[in-house]
Amino acid sequence: MTLSQEKALLLNPLQLAFIGDAVYALRVRLKAVATGRGMHALHRFTTSYVSASAQSKALSVIAAELSDQELAMVKRGRNAHTRHPAPRSATSAEYAAATGFEALLGFLYLTGQSDRIDALIEQIQTHMDAQEKRRA
Repeated sequence: MTLSQEKALLLNPLQLAFIGDAVYALRVRLKAVATGRGMHALHRFTTSYVSASAQSKALSVIAAELSDQELAMVKRGRNAHTRHPAPRSATSAEYAAATGFEALLGFLYLTGQSDRIDALIEQIQTHMDAQEKRRA
């Protein structure tokens, strides 16, 4: 399902975040499976990318590369008020940033901008891989 940008902008940012969360989780899981790791390692790998704190960090990695429209979408998502508190594993600021990140991915997905999603996720993964190498 592809929407025009005008129609996608009419959606609640939390709806966009709902879609963006699924898109990001699927992309990360596909990368994890491609590594050939066992189930426990797959779970650890995936949670290192999809937690609220990890998504907040991912947003900080790509923030400088975002267009004005993309930054506006992040702000819409970040400022959306959820009906539940942030999880115990993240601060409220991290949770808000993660929601903004997810809203951006949801918007990009619904407007058919898969290449842009791929580019942003590649940038995040390159950054995460470099950090992992520094720790080793």
